[in-house]
Amino acid sequence: MFTGIIEELGTVRDIKINGNSGQISIAASRVINATKVGDSIAVNGICLTVTRLVSDGFTADVMPETMKRTSLSILSRGDKVNLERAMAADGRFGGHIVSGHIDGTGTVKEFKKDGNAVWVTITADKNILKFIVEKGSIAIDGISLTVAEVTDACFGVSIIPHTADETTLLSKHVGDPVNLETDIIGKYVAKLMGLESRDPGTGSGSLTMDMLEEVLQ
Repeated sequence: MFTGIIEELGTVRDIKINGNSGQISIAASRVINATKVGDSIAVNGICLTVTRLVSDGFTADVMPETMKRTSLSILSRGDKVNLERAMAADGRFGGHIVSGHIDGTGTVKEFKKDGNAVWVTITADKNILKFIVEKGSIAIDGISLTVAEVTDACFGVSIIPHTADETTLLSKHVGDPVNLETDIIGKYVAKLMGLESRDPGTGSGSLTMDMLEEVLQ
């Protein structure tokens, strides 16, 4: 489990994709401290298992499901990536519950200056947007952020200067894909309530008293 608080910006040292799987090697320093082979590190929000450690980085395998769900395939040698180690049991919970299992990708639609912050608007599929709520949590490329606005086509977040300095988000361009992980608690609730399979475009996913009574019986 992760919290979405980025520890370090790593650099892609090498990426080898064979069909729809492969390996990625990343130069890093802070996240390899006390890390062992077999441990998990989130790379742009993607939970990857460390298969090799060196003094200044690590290597991880990439499976087909990861390639299908994420933006990892567009990474190139020299690209910066957000890194976070799995949360220690005695660690400080600074962000929100992040599993490192990406729901899908969104697309950067707009950057807009807003005082000392930058408003970022991202479009996403309706099957992702249905789990995003205003003032709720979202992980964008592994960054724990608060949703400032959500519509039926996109959502917006406000990026403070510290987040801008410590992550890759504001180095993106309009049209770039980003990895999205919605709030895991919301997904579990939707599953239990039977909302997950309902069409988000018809309004049939709305919570009603009849549905609550059915679940509580």
